[in-house]
Amino acid sequence: MEAASLAKVGVRDRVMVSVEPRQLRWIGRLAIAGTLGWLILLVARDHHAADWHTPGRLTWSLSLLIAVILAARGSLLGRPVTVSHAAIAVVMFLTGLGAHSVSLDLLGDGLVAGAGAVLMWPTASRRDPSALPRVWALIEATHGDPLAPFAMQSMKSYYFEADGTAAIAYRTRLGFAVVSGDPIGQCDRFPKLVREFAVMCHSRGWRILVLGCGEQWLGLWRNADVIGQSLRPIPIGRDVVIDVCRFNMAGRKYRNLRQAVQRTHNVGITTEVVAEQELDDALTGELAMVLHASHRGAHVQRGFSMILNHVLEGRYPGIKLIIARDRSGRVQGFHRYATSGEGSDVTLDVPWRRPGAPNGIDERLSVDMINDCREQGGQRLSLAFAAFPELFDNKNRGLIESTYYMLVHLGDSLIRLESLYRYLRKFHSFGQHRYVLLSMRHIPAALVILLSLEFMPHGRALRPEGRADTGRAGPVADGGPVKGSDRGITSDRPPR
Repeated sequence: MEAASLAKVGVRDRVMVSVEPRQLRWIGRLAIAGTLGWLILLVARDHHAADWHTPGRLTWSLSLLIAVILAARGSLLGRPVTVSHAAIAVVMFLTGLGAHSVSLDLLGDGLVAGAGAVLMWPTASRRDPSALPRVWALIEATHGDPLAPFAMQSMKSYYFEADGTAAIAYRTRLGFAVVSGDPIGQCDRFPKLVREFAVMCHSRGWRILVLGCGEQWLGLWRNADVIGQSLRPIPIGRDVVIDVCRFNMAGRKYRNLRQAVQRTHNVGITTEVVAEQELDDALTGELAMVLHASHRGAHVQRGFSMILNHVLEGRYPGIKLIIARDRSGRVQGFHRYATSGEGSDVTLDVPWRRPGAPNGIDERLSVDMINDCREQGGQRLSLAFAAFPELFDNKNRGLIESTYYMLVHLGDSLIRLESLYRYLRKFHSFGQHRYVLLSMRHIPAALVILLSLEFMPHGRALRPEGRADTGRAGPVADGGPVKGSDRGITSDRPPR
């Protein structure tokens, strides 16, 4: 059963034509063969005729052939024909005919060819804000998955298992259903959920991409008999998960972390943990000013799979903030955390800090959040996802590794991955690998889709005096990880 947003289909999205895949293949092949045969006959007749004087006739025939090929390709992919797509395609086709009648041949050819693509244009999923309570209940039932809270993000759609005990968060783009992370809910229902989701995608002509799949669930998606396509795993990084009961900063390997935390104690930094839904207007205004000043990324919203949005709005349950203040009481930075598994798991969402804030604030916020998580009975705290850690850790790079390293740094204006890695390395808590799952023949399209989902900016209105709609300023734009609790606490004790 899908979320209500997909069940309640409007007239424009109502399916007019939906045929069985085997019939679709024959229809598509016959349409292409018939159009090619007609074009060959037309060219042959005109070639032997004395009036081979109309090159426009050939281009007109080619535009019809392109329209048929595009429509046939959509049918072979299993895409349904909706009312809105059919209406737009008819208008484009008739407009193309009209353009030809007034000698606008190039415009007419383009419209006719485009009508075939529009007719079989992939349908899109719909967001469903009303599903948030159901999604949150499944997040609370999910243990050991750092990405589970990000299923709440308002850009995502949901597919629920028939009895509602498990769900998949995803979003469609250009005919692909991009699954965000692993399923949430009761893990014993995941195999049946994935099968049903694959059937639904097949009925809509969507191909599947999985972004951020955990190691333990690779088998769910790699069975081509189950999902109808063969997905290959490509590693993209590792979770950074701290066992809060065992964590301490003793030993030489934590020396840099201890020194960073101690510097903040020396300059009088204190921290407190608050629930985002309990913020008053005064504190919201203070935090919004820090967010507004912290980074140019505050003016846009980016991210899909490992980030929430609507910072400081109190929209999502289980969100906690840890706030750092200087001796004068001025907020110098804050981190945003999401919880899952009834508080057993805490995951960093967004780090923000004021320019010129004392060094070590991010480390201090992370360590104090780990301590608070322990006090609240939590088991694991996840810091930001570490992308390609082996690449940054390798000091003897070959030609291929050096090329990848250079390409990664081309995106430093959006996300400074190596700076993030250096920060996360201080905690020595690299965990399981995460993967992108995709078909090898879909790599070019997948790159466009995944990069656009993660990095395409969405404008937001920032008002330092009130609630702000924001997203991550990029991992380690100026921050690191932390955790929160339902009560506010103040900590100025030295680190252990």
